[in-house]
Amino acid sequence: METENAYHEGELLVQEIVGEVEAARQNGRVISNAILKGALKFIEQQPMIILGSIDDQQNIWASVLIGQPGFTTAVNQHTIELDLTQAICNWYDPFWTNIERHTQIGMLVIELATRRRLRINGHITRIAQERLQLDLAESYPNCPKYIQRRHPKVLVKENLHYSHISKVRVGQLLEADQQAFIAAADTFFVASAHPTRGVDASHRGGNPGFIRILDDRTLRIPDYGGNSMFNTLGNFMVNPRAGLIFLDFERIRTLQLIGQPEILWNLDDPMHTTGGTQRYWNFKIEQWLETDLPYLLHWEFLDYSPHNPS
Repeated sequence: METENAYHEGELLVQEIVGEVEAARQNGRVISNAILKGALKFIEQQPMIILGSIDDQQNIWASVLIGQPGFTTAVNQHTIELDLTQAICNWYDPFWTNIERHTQIGMLVIELATRRRLRINGHITRIAQERLQLDLAESYPNCPKYIQRRHPKVLVKENLHYSHISKVRVGQLLEADQQAFIAAADTFFVASAHPTRGVDASHRGGNPGFIRILDDRTLRIPDYGGNSMFNTLGNFMVNPRAGLIFLDFERIRTLQLIGQPEILWNLDDPMHTTGGTQRYWNFKIEQWLETDLPYLLHWEFLDYSPHNPS
């Protein structure tokens, strides 16, 4: 069933600024208060989901949860369960304390190898010591643009839930190694939120180098053309906070960033780095959290998206 008032005021404002109101209205028909029946099996097949959550200071965090396929299941079109005994849980991630007091979360179910992705948001509760339940508010599929194809190879391991997190570090200024990692990245994920409509988790991708490092606290990210909904930028308009997460597919580490985004409109773009939109957003970092994960998930790179601006 389609949801009423599919867009909030921030999304509507961005759609009007860029002149894509009609396209957004047409594409918004996919937004539903139920998961598509054809996507129920898709959710169960994935070894990775992206999550967005909010802490007590209203910072927004993007997180990744990896596990054996089946650790995330759609019980029905309105309910998803997470079996934490089959997942690699980074207990240092603020996600786990965030959801105890702020139950609104965003979820992105993404299959990099096929470029399929499903956005979900709702309220999460703990129904058992090691089981979570997400009661869905909205769900919709996304276009496959800008996703680099990677094939996951999950290692079967007993006691996956208790796999050791070997290294955790926190800081405010990006170190040289982290700057080089981000500058070479082709994929990251962003979490944003609306004060009443909830949290959103989304994908961003491009050819290596699409993210510019302006200084040790500031990133500049091009905003490519998409589905005209502008969920992320719309959230930025009314709540200028966000969380980013970079997954190092080679070293199996995560770099989480929290901070403030600023949208830049109609900038000169002689190199066509925005794909013609002339839109960017700067991200001012307030804190980073770097975690080395157990080497249980290998990724085989397949190819870059043909839609990436060169």
